[in-house]
Amino acid sequence: MTRLLLLSTAAAAIFSLALAGAHAAPNPAAKKDDAFQISAPNAILIEAESGAVLYEKAADQLIAPASLAKLMTVETVFDQLRLENIALDKEFHISENAWRKGGAPSPGSHMFAILHSRVKVSDLLKGAIIQSGNDACIALAEGVAGNETEFVRLMNDRARELGLTKSIFTNPTGLPDPNMRVTVRELAKLSAHIIRTYPEYYKWFAEREFTWNKIRQQNRNPLLAMDIGADGLKTGNTSEAGFNLAGSAVQSGLRLIVVLAGAKSERERADDGRKLLEWGFKGFESRPVLAENETIAAAKVFGGAKSSVSLVTKDAVRLLVPRNVNEKLSAKIFYNGPIRAPVTQGQPIGTMKIWRGDILTIEIPLQAGESIPVGTQTQRAVDAAGELMYKLFRAGAERL
Repeated sequence: MTRLLLLSTAAAAIFSLALAGAHAAPNPAAKKDDAFQISAPNAILIEAESGAVLYEKAADQLIAPASLAKLMTVETVFDQLRLENIALDKEFHISENAWRKGGAPSPGSHMFAILHSRVKVSDLLKGAIIQSGNDACIALAEGVAGNETEFVRLMNDRARELGLTKSIFTNPTGLPDPNMRVTVRELAKLSAHIIRTYPEYYKWFAEREFTWNKIRQQNRNPLLAMDIGADGLKTGNTSEAGFNLAGSAVQSGLRLIVVLAGAKSERERADDGRKLLEWGFKGFESRPVLAENETIAAAKVFGGAKSSVSLVTKDAVRLLVPRNVNEKLSAKIFYNGPIRAPVTQGQPIGTMKIWRGDILTIEIPLQAGESIPVGTQTQRAVDAAGELMYKLFRAGAERL
């Protein structure tokens, strides 16, 4: 049963003090994010390290990904490389299926891989990332899993492992399919994972061009040419999806990720992407909120030698807050209770959620700050009676 806790007095004081500067001397001319708007119908801007949300617009609406689906394709291949099931210098065959559906005879983007040739995994990945090659993606899928259908199963299994609960992938290319849908929030989460987990491969997203079969193609990501610190990720476009973009940039050590979908043109996509990133870099500052192992609250323990366990943060927490804008920040703690003894120190217990206005900006995992053994028979009996009374009271309240 999900239960709600309030911050401890000490943690609340620390939280308020840490954010006090964000509320000081408000600037009447400063724009709040509810006044900041872009043209694209779906968008999200996050801080890469913490996942903190700076801006969102219909971020959970299911949309057609177009070639942004290739982010899931290359992540699945990266994972196979990590597991050593394949190697970068392994060569995959360019089948007739890959060539006809995704290569030169097809209308979409391709790396111009030659029919029945063999291409190294590293080159296919560059063809998929830099040139958005559909032939490269199909060849990777067939080489990794034997066929596209089995690879799609791997994609979706991997998506669930990464916490992408809404997105459904039906092919490795992003070619139109009414059953393939994603959200910009989950694409931002996927992008952050790729950047954090695969730095040795992420560098390819920043390469401006790639030549294969003597044909040089430019990277389609418009952010790379804007001198704003951009170094990835991808674009996508179909008549159904509109113009989509997943992009990332770094300024002064701060990395932001933007994902937008449904723009009406290449120009609108580029302008909205730049506008969001620049707004994020100029409008927010990072502030320490909680220290490592900071005690946040105490949660009820059932049948333990102690009646409650302290909840602590594993790592120090910093939060991006608007500069010179007086905006309400609030925090709540959620956990599934009652927590049954024994409890082990470091055991995951719950989550602290922090809102900036109406936006859920960050979720911080909380863990047990101490170990608590099973209590005596008397202690367990008392806790059982108390839990029964709690359930009876809750059931009565719900009927009112």
